[in-house]
Amino acid sequence: MASNVLGFLKDKNILVTGSTGFLGKIFMEKILRIQPGIGCIYVLLRAEDVESARNRFKKEVMRLELFKILREQHGDNFESFIFEKVVPVVGDVVVDHNLGIDETTREHLWENLDAIVNNAASTLFDDRYDISLNVNTKGAKNMVEFAKRCRKLQILLHVSTAYVIGHGKGRIMEKPVKMGETIKAGNGPENEGGPPFLDIKAEFDLLEKTLADIHTDSSATTSTGQSSLQDTDTKRLKELGLERFVTLTSHLLIICIDVINLKIKIRFIHEHLNRARRFGWPNTYTFTKAMGDMLVENLRGNLPLVVVRPSIIESTLAEPFPGWMEGTRTMDTLIVAYGKGRLSSFLADPNLILDVIPADMVVNEMIVAMAAHASQNGLFIYHSASSIGNPLRSSVVTDAAYNYFWQHPCVDKDGNIVHVKPPLFLESMSSFRGYMYRRYKAPLQMLGLVDSVFCNIFRGHYTRLLRNYNFAIYLAELYEPYVFFQGRFDTTNTENLFRKISAEDRKSFNFDVKCIDWTYYLSEVHIPGVVKHVLK
Repeated sequence: MASNVLGFLKDKNILVTGSTGFLGKIFMEKILRIQPGIGCIYVLLRAEDVESARNRFKKEVMRLELFKILREQHGDNFESFIFEKVVPVVGDVVVDHNLGIDETTREHLWENLDAIVNNAASTLFDDRYDISLNVNTKGAKNMVEFAKRCRKLQILLHVSTAYVIGHGKGRIMEKPVKMGETIKAGNGPENEGGPPFLDIKAEFDLLEKTLADIHTDSSATTSTGQSSLQDTDTKRLKELGLERFVTLTSHLLIICIDVINLKIKIRFIHEHLNRARRFGWPNTYTFTKAMGDMLVENLRGNLPLVVVRPSIIESTLAEPFPGWMEGTRTMDTLIVAYGKGRLSSFLADPNLILDVIPADMVVNEMIVAMAAHASQNGLFIYHSASSIGNPLRSSVVTDAAYNYFWQHPCVDKDGNIVHVKPPLFLESMSSFRGYMYRRYKAPLQMLGLVDSVFCNIFRGHYTRLLRNYNFAIYLAELYEPYVFFQGRFDTTNTENLFRKISAEDRKSFNFDVKCIDWTYYLSEVHIPGVVKHVLK
C-alpha cells in the first residue's frame, strides 16, 4: 500500500516558523529526507535581507550533524538540493499580521501555500514577559491572520505544549483552552484562586504601559547620571512575567534593563507583577502559550487547524539517528548538573510519573496529523505524551543517570574525575530547603566568616560553593511545578490517529510511545546524547 503521508507531502508548499529551533530542524530534516518531491519549504527567519537569511540558515541549520544522512545521500549536491527545496523568507511572527514579509513575497505565499507549521516559540520558563508574550501569544495570533489570507491553504498546524493546562491533576483531556478562562482555585497554587477572567488585551496594554514607564525612567535616570546596575539588566520584565507577589513598602528599586539595544534604568513597581502565577500558571512560558492557544483556537474561522501539544521533549529515539539533541532540554539541566557533581539531591518523588516524549515522535505525529486533516474544516487537538501510554517514573531517570556517570564519569576543569553518589530524593520543597540549609548554607555561612577573618584566602572556594548552592535552589524553584506534576495527559486522539494510518506509515512515522524501553532509551540513547551534544 502506498504511503498516504508521503502522497500528501509531494509537491506541497509549506511555510515553517521556528525553523532554527530544536523541533523545527528535526521537522525539516525529516521531510527533506523522506519526501524529496516536496514542493518548497519556506522558512521564516529574522534577518536584514534574503542573503543574510540564507547565511543564517546555512550556519544554524544546514551545518548540523542532524543533516549528516542527507549530506551523505546528496554528496557534493547537498547545498544545491537544500536550496532548491528550502526558501528563506525574511520576516518575524511578532511584527504584524503580515509577519514583516515584503509585499511581493507575501502575495506569492498567499497564492501558493498548502500548509503552515507554526513552531515559533520562546521556551524559556523565566524569559522576559515582553519576549514571551510577543512570540507565544501575539505571534500565534499573527499566524492565524496570515493563514486566513492564503487562497488554497489546506492545513494550519500550531505547536503548543501539553502544559497549557497549568497545574493539572488526574486525566487531562485533549480539548481547547477556553478563551479568558484562568486556572481556578483548587487547581492552581495553594491559596491562589486567581482572577475569574483573563483579558488578553489587558495583558498587552499592561506590557505597553510597562515599556513606556521603562523609557520614562530611562530618560530621568540618564539626566541625573545615576550609576547602572548592569547585573540586573532584564529583571523588570522577567518579574512582570514571574513575580512572586513581592510587596515593597517605602523602597524603590532602580534596576537596569536592555530594551531596543539601549541600557536603561527603571523602577521596580511595588505590587503584584507576576502575571503567570497571578492567573494560576507556573511560569511565563506556559502562561503565554495558553493565551496563544486561546487566540489560535478562537480566531481560526474556517481554517483547518491542528494543535499538537507535546509534553517534555527530549532527544531523538531513532531518526535521523538516536540521541540527537541541541541545547539543554528540560530534564537535561538536572542530568548535566548531576553528572558534573553540582547536584547530588533531586527534588522529586521517586514514584511520580514524568511525561517525556522523544523529539522525532513529536515530528512524526505533526506530519501525520497534517496529512490526516488536510482540507477538513475543524479543530483537531493532539497530546504528544507518554504518561498514560508508557509511564516513566522519576526513579528510572535518576537510576539511569547514576549508572551512566558511575561508569562514564565527567572530568572537571582541573582534570579531576567527578565521582557521583547515589541520588538523594527530597519529596517536598520544605524538605529540600531544610536539607540544603543543613548540608550547604550553614557550612557556607561559617566558611564566609572564616574567610573574612583570614583576609579572603578562601574566597575562590567560597564563591564556587555559593554558586553551586544558588544554582541548586534556582533549579528546584524552576522545575518544582513539573517534578511534582500530578496530571496525566490523555492521548485518545493520538492513539486513534496512529491506528488509522497504514502499516507502512506506522513504520515511517512512528509515534507509538508503547514501543519505548525507557531504561534503554535513557542509558543507551538519551544520556549519551546529552554527554555528546551538551557536555562536549
